[in-house]
Amino acid sequence: MTDRDQFDVFVIGGGINGASIARDAVGRGYTVALAEMNDLASGTSSAATKLVHGGLRYLEHYEFRLVQEALSEREILWAEAPHIIKPLRFVLPHHKGLRPAVVLRAGLAMYDYMGGRRLLPPTKTLDLTKHETGKPLKPGYRLGFEYSDCWVDDARFVVLNARDAADKGAQVHVRTRVTSVRRDAGGWLVELDGESSGEGVRRTIRAKLVVNAAGPWVDDVITGAMGKNGSHNVRLVKGSHIVVRKLYDHDRCYIFQNADGRIIFAIPYEDDFTLIGTTDEDYEGDPKDVKISDKETDYLLSAASEYFAKPVTRDQIHWTYSGVRPLFDDGASAAQEATRDYVLKLDGDAATGAAINVFGGKLTTSRRLAESVLEKIEGVLGKKGAAWTKTSRLPGGDFEPLAFDAEVRRLGMDYPGLPSPMIKRLLRLYGSKARVLLGDAKSVEDLGQHFGSDLYAAEVVYLVEHEWARTAQDVLWRRTKQGLRVGAGDVARLETYLASRK
Repeated sequence: MTDRDQFDVFVIGGGINGASIARDAVGRGYTVALAEMNDLASGTSSAATKLVHGGLRYLEHYEFRLVQEALSEREILWAEAPHIIKPLRFVLPHHKGLRPAVVLRAGLAMYDYMGGRRLLPPTKTLDLTKHETGKPLKPGYRLGFEYSDCWVDDARFVVLNARDAADKGAQVHVRTRVTSVRRDAGGWLVELDGESSGEGVRRTIRAKLVVNAAGPWVDDVITGAMGKNGSHNVRLVKGSHIVVRKLYDHDRCYIFQNADGRIIFAIPYEDDFTLIGTTDEDYEGDPKDVKISDKETDYLLSAASEYFAKPVTRDQIHWTYSGVRPLFDDGASAAQEATRDYVLKLDGDAATGAAINVFGGKLTTSRRLAESVLEKIEGVLGKKGAAWTKTSRLPGGDFEPLAFDAEVRRLGMDYPGLPSPMIKRLLRLYGSKARVLLGDAKSVEDLGQHFGSDLYAAEVVYLVEHEWARTAQDVLWRRTKQGLRVGAGDVARLETYLASRK
């Protein structure tokens, strides 16, 4: 076994938790490898409501530690990745039949106070009969509250964490399944099957410590690859979203209260659409088969139509997506009441081989979760470098949080022959790395084969060579959202092009 096959830390799972842990660990000086059985962010981490937020509704469930931690992370993550994270203003219309206005005011005051805000603007009260955000709503809504949270491109958040980990020396293996994890001489022997080892060839590596961050499959890893019986730690909760043609022209989001005590969001999405979600219901199937049900679709349409003046109907739906949240099973009676906090469990020690199992978590707290995992790693393997991610930047994010528009103008001046909407889209996805992608291009003709919308070969090649994209789905739905705009013929041409590069 060569040095290339021996690591301090081996991470199972290429979602936001796994990618964040690998990045933090390698940045402190540990040798690290990560394996993901599918594509990066192919599970829960690309099926979120795409928010960096404190979780206003979690205050009702007394999750004060989680809310405070999440709120404090908003501006840290925004500074870390100002290309894929941006501030948003959320409008909460007061519904007279639901939570009293005084309760909403108190909750939002606490939200502002707990958050450590510096750049995000505070809560304010709105007269919806006069404010532009009242226009799309039914006439009965008069009082509203506007507060701050942030948007994140969830799948890109994962990929950029993995990219930074790899740039710092971690091995990142996609489409590589962990088939066996067994203790051996004070560590672990991990068997891999897939892209990293070659088709039909298994590769064995050695690790001092294993982190199981497999998300919805975390119990499957424990009972399957690790061979333990009767493990039940996660409660699988399905969340589904619908994407409809743009419902209003302003740039605010809405947070709507529902009669069942839940909330949904309506969020401007990819310029031309509105994202509506999410649902919360227990799920017992295979996470890879998750999809929206008719019941969930009806629920979201009904909830949105309770507020919007024009009913939102099924024929307006352009796309849907669903994911399974692997919440720690705390015995809560209802899916929406199950804790969103994360739980870390250490099994074993340096002498016998240590494993850390990660349960729960969310996009917003992934950096802090990784720091907590690193504390446990240090307890087993000994401390190396200091914590470092709080003031770090993700690839492409080397500009100030409020400077996005200025960066768009700069990129446009550097590439005057490219369309302005394309410049803005590339800056939003890749930040300063857009220049690596574009190279010496003077016009779209210099970007190679066209695959519909403003997707060209130069971008596809960048995604294959720098971001582990392998399939059309990887390119169109996780690395970009061009799947919303391209046709079947475009997809077929892209698939043929990707196959020709193998």
